[in-house]
Amino acid sequence: MSSFDPPSHRCSALVVLLLLLLGFSVAAADDSRLETPPGCSNKFQMVKVLNWVDGVKGDYFTGLTAQFGASLPSEADQSVRLRASLVDPLDSCSNLSSRLDGRIALSIRGNCAFTEKAKHAEAAGASALLVINDKEDLDEMGCMEKDTSLNVSIPVLMISKSSGDALNKSMVDNKSVELLLYAPTRPAVDLTAGLLLLMAVGTVVVGSLWSELTDPDQANESYNILSKELSSAGTRKDDPEKEILDITVTGAVFFIVTASIFLLLLFYFMSSWFVWVLTIFFCIGGMQGMHNIIIAVLLRNWRHLSRKSVKLPLIGTMSWMSLLVNIFCLAFAVLWFVKRHTSYAWVGQDILGICLMITALQVVRLPNIKVATVLLCCAFVYDIFWVFISPLIFHESVMIVVAEGDSSSGESIPMLLRIPRFFDPWGGYDMIGFGDILFPGLLICFASRYDKFKKRVLSSGYFLWLTIGYGVGLLLTYLGLYLMDGHGQPALLYIVPCTLGLAVILGLVRGELKELWNYGVEESESNTSEDPLPVA
Repeated sequence: MSSFDPPSHRCSALVVLLLLLLGFSVAAADDSRLETPPGCSNKFQMVKVLNWVDGVKGDYFTGLTAQFGASLPSEADQSVRLRASLVDPLDSCSNLSSRLDGRIALSIRGNCAFTEKAKHAEAAGASALLVINDKEDLDEMGCMEKDTSLNVSIPVLMISKSSGDALNKSMVDNKSVELLLYAPTRPAVDLTAGLLLLMAVGTVVVGSLWSELTDPDQANESYNILSKELSSAGTRKDDPEKEILDITVTGAVFFIVTASIFLLLLFYFMSSWFVWVLTIFFCIGGMQGMHNIIIAVLLRNWRHLSRKSVKLPLIGTMSWMSLLVNIFCLAFAVLWFVKRHTSYAWVGQDILGICLMITALQVVRLPNIKVATVLLCCAFVYDIFWVFISPLIFHESVMIVVAEGDSSSGESIPMLLRIPRFFDPWGGYDMIGFGDILFPGLLICFASRYDKFKKRVLSSGYFLWLTIGYGVGLLLTYLGLYLMDGHGQPALLYIVPCTLGLAVILGLVRGELKELWNYGVEESESNTSEDPLPVA
């Protein structure tokens, strides 16, 4: 389609190819709780710790309950606001020197068991025990089933080092500190995850049908004439101005290996400047993608807008329409970059990301199921290894660590779609990485082109069924998150079997697997330059 500028397409594609496998899937999981009797069978619960210093309310802290002790109410109005006091000794590993009747005890970590700390705090009359961790992470406070201190009847929870330091500073300054503890229950069904699923599936569908949506006449003509040319560099041209990059088997394997090396570099050398560089690349790619999409939509009905041009230094000649759209896209990307830490920045991030991915699906293509199998199987292993197996080697999940970004600066990698959990009292975001959209998206785009070339209706083709399979794969991903208590899941573990596996099964049933597997190969050997190669 003439509205797409080849350099813009290739710039966007290169950005995506460099950062494609940094995508990851994180979604809300059910954290519902049941009342449990005293013992060592309590479920770990996230707790909100509201605090007041000299009567002034501050931001809430987050805590994690122990595997023992009393349960906390799920609503703030069901809890009681109590004064907090540091214990003596500070580690609460021996009998406390003073009574703490009706107060919340604050203790640091020590060399004794958590159950022993709770036993001493309860004996001193404390209404609850907060253990201040010696790091920012919240460790799970477990116990042994045969422990004699299992009948702890007060709530016990852990807070982070920074939260404890803030409370401790206020107490050292002789300020009155009051706390209110409660454990909000997350909804059993995360509705925002459904919105994210629709965004992911919608991006793939629009990317697959983009030519038909923006220029149906030219799309039909290109498939009817079949005037596709195969260049020696592996680039196909659908029209004089649109360049297509076909992935090869070697290229697919090389890309996965390169992505793994890049992921390790991020793991070991993650810093704010590194994330800034990736964010700038994201802005450039998103800006180019947005430009291509806006131009395509405008030219669909108003082709005369591209006739007036202007010559610019260093850039050359471009239409006034393209210049104005570029200015708008640049302003949008810069505004998002400046405001990326605000609560509403997810909107701009999703818009830029969707534009980038739709454009990438027009530029990068899978020529047949053979290449699709190599690429998706390698990505399948990649996702599983870096999420589940890497902790055995690196002592933590490399994919999850990279996904969290630079904790010291609050910067995170933007190559993902995200939506706030509007109905979750804990907030946060549901997220899905670009890789979990683009990899199956490339296969679904191939299915769409193949159906178009074969003149198939929806029910007898591959596009509809693979799209449904992709949606089912995303649903299984969220089900896995639910069953695994929210621990990060490799989405491709579920998506690849539901898309590639389905394509192979349909091909076998219909007797077309050999054609799908070698599509574009046998034709290239039998066709001459006078008999151009059809491209799906």
